[in-house]
Amino acid sequence: MKTVDRHLWQRFTGIAAPYWRSEEKWKAWGLLVLLVVLLLGQTRFAVLFNEQTGEFTSALAARDEPRFWDAIQLCLVLLAVAVPIYGFYYYVRDKLGLHWRRWLTHRFLDNYFSHRHFYELNAETAIDNPDQRIAEDINTFTQRSLFFLLIFIGAVLQLAAFSHVLWSISRDLVYFLVVYALAGTLITIFVFGKPLIGLNFHQLRKEADFRFSLVRVRENAESIAFYRGEAQEAHQVKQRFAKAFNNFNKLIRKQLSLNLFQYAYTLLTMVLPAAIISSRVLSGELEVGRAIQAAGAFAAVLGAISVIVENFEGLSRFAAGVDRLDAFARIMSGQLPEQHRSAGHIELLEEPRLSLERVTLQTPDDGRVLVRDLSLQITPGEGLLIVGESGSGKSSLLRAIAGLWSVGSGSITCPPSEDILFLPQQPYMLLGTLRSQLLYPKREQHISDAELLHLLERVNLPDLAGRVGGLHVERDWGKVLSVGEQQRLAFARVLLSKPRYAMLDEATSALDIANEESLYRTLATTDTTLISVGHRTTILKYHRQVLELAGNGQWQRHRAESYRFMQ
Repeated sequence: MKTVDRHLWQRFTGIAAPYWRSEEKWKAWGLLVLLVVLLLGQTRFAVLFNEQTGEFTSALAARDEPRFWDAIQLCLVLLAVAVPIYGFYYYVRDKLGLHWRRWLTHRFLDNYFSHRHFYELNAETAIDNPDQRIAEDINTFTQRSLFFLLIFIGAVLQLAAFSHVLWSISRDLVYFLVVYALAGTLITIFVFGKPLIGLNFHQLRKEADFRFSLVRVRENAESIAFYRGEAQEAHQVKQRFAKAFNNFNKLIRKQLSLNLFQYAYTLLTMVLPAAIISSRVLSGELEVGRAIQAAGAFAAVLGAISVIVENFEGLSRFAAGVDRLDAFARIMSGQLPEQHRSAGHIELLEEPRLSLERVTLQTPDDGRVLVRDLSLQITPGEGLLIVGESGSGKSSLLRAIAGLWSVGSGSITCPPSEDILFLPQQPYMLLGTLRSQLLYPKREQHISDAELLHLLERVNLPDLAGRVGGLHVERDWGKVLSVGEQQRLAFARVLLSKPRYAMLDEATSALDIANEESLYRTLATTDTTLISVGHRTTILKYHRQVLELAGNGQWQRHRAESYRFMQ
């Protein structure tokens, strides 16, 4: 659990400072300077309003009608000028926050998608719900940063403007004010600070977990319905909600104590100034209006000094959000927890050939050895079939070649990413058109519709485009297409991109033997070398060698023509 400490400012500046030094710095600083100017205008008008309030109150007490209406007219003039300043201030503040959010979101997204961090974070238990940290925590960070920054700047300006007014009326009020504000701030920080920040930190996490459980139900609705697992899912969702509920219950109990203190602290300021200067008013030394003016100045200066007391609830939530973003940024910059740094690492080299040199593959969590000292070279044109029992490390070996699994030792040499394509058992269907599905992972290629339609025929999907309404229609393809159709569409991607190597991880598991045979036969006519994980004898003939994994670290290599599957 994170708490307020001396490193909070360092964590905050680590996230915030790059924007103010970025390519958008002139726009950012310009808007910030404009905000400060608007704050100066607000503060000046607040002083003038306070003066005129005292003036027309004194005029009423003295029954001086011309003096009263002069003060009212001046108040209306001030109001006409102040309203646009206040309105434009909030517009500029929100505009700056929006631009800052865009820049920071793009920065985090670039890091999130670079070096496959989005994949690695799935196994990183220290970072929960990266989607929330990007979508919500960044927005909260930018908006709250500006909010609190401008509050503190406004407090300084307000303190400077009203201190002179208050000092000219009553020095006793100034002395009392300093002691009162200092005591309130220290009590708030040291009595309420630590538990509130910790509870807010956990609340953010538990709310995100609850929302994520609902997203999982939506994404896996069909599987849950087939299993009739709605009772179990409902139980799990309710459990996560209960954790958020219980934590929030603790939070509002702690917040009650802070609220009681804050309200007592604030309400006393309505009584104490009048009590302190009452003798001077009753003796006739001060006009009633001056007393009203002193009370207003007292409230303004106290608000400036007590800015931490008044905003501590928001500051505690903000500090928790800073900790979450800081941890996220540090993980993506390579500052992994100790257990990850101490684990062995498989070296990945880029060369035209594909080979493995003394590769030992281990599981990231418990260090169990899946493959030990594997040395293998895959010559172009000589495909490799990887076989073995479930859990023996077949798919894990493909992940290691792809650079997704690096725990272990040894080295893997493979071609550049554009020369190698991986087909998992469950193909990925992005949101978009049928054309974009075929082109994936490329964003756009100059390929005619006629070529794409012919490509669909080659993978035995000749009627697909006509059935769904054409190549340029957007659908939720994960639901529109069966798994078998998705696997055939994935083969079309291989035929289109023509990689030097294709990694097929049971990529035909949902297909009948005839379709599987047709797809492998079509690929065999290309220059793509196949590396397959499979169990069927029908695909054996499309590979020159077989790698058999025993699951205990042992392995054997066979010539395909002499290999026989175990019955």
